[in-house]
Amino acid sequence: MATGRTHRPATRSRGIPEATVARLPLYLRALTALSERSVPTVSSEELAAAAGVNSAKLRKDFSYLGSYGTRGVGYDVEYLVYQISRELGLTQDWPVVIVGIGNLGAALANYGGFASRGFRVAALIDADPAMAGKPVAGIPVQHTDELEKIIKDNGVSIGVIATPAGAAQQVCDRLVAAGVTSILNFAPTVLTVPDGVDVRKVDLSIELQILAFHEQRKAGEETAAGDGALPAATRDTSTDQGPDGDVPAVMPA
Repeated sequence: MATGRTHRPATRSRGIPEATVARLPLYLRALTALSERSVPTVSSEELAAAAGVNSAKLRKDFSYLGSYGTRGVGYDVEYLVYQISRELGLTQDWPVVIVGIGNLGAALANYGGFASRGFRVAALIDADPAMAGKPVAGIPVQHTDELEKIIKDNGVSIGVIATPAGAAQQVCDRLVAAGVTSILNFAPTVLTVPDGVDVRKVDLSIELQILAFHEQRKAGEETAAGDGALPAATRDTSTDQGPDGDVPAVMPA
């Protein structure tokens, strides 16, 4: 489908900061929950709390969308859902291929949130000949020999890599050569891509190591408190600010 390859969301052309783009899925998730409960409007404070950010940052983010809410009323939930979905490019169909159908790849294939968020799993691809033809999440797995044809036939511009680390770069190179311009990488390795190709890396071991750091720090604070020292202020690590004052991008649930 050609639309998946040629269209880009309006966010870049409108100059919306990347940090704001990274927070839009958080707002959308919170707004979707409100919509499912038939909540018609929401204040910036309530929505900010639900999304895990401060209300001043939320209002600034929404100003980039041209949405300022109504004093005394707040934001229209359904309109914001549409507006953010449009900015993120979720009002159209995005065909996606998942390469590497091991335990993680199969779990991703079975994730029910893709379709509701504008993504369609067009194909599951694996290098193991024994996997070819086996259905996963109702989709037959295809061999990597068919990768280029699959991408061309389905107009795929987004690829998900869930292979072992040693195979990830070769798979990445083939995806890029076939026309994929956005990659979500679950392999525990850093990928090298040419200009014009976006890569988002999800490394579960790194996230666990960061949590271990904070657990260790909390244990130290409890020990210090037990010794009579004042504990340091605690924070939700999911909203810690980076060096430029912006929240680092995280993958929405």
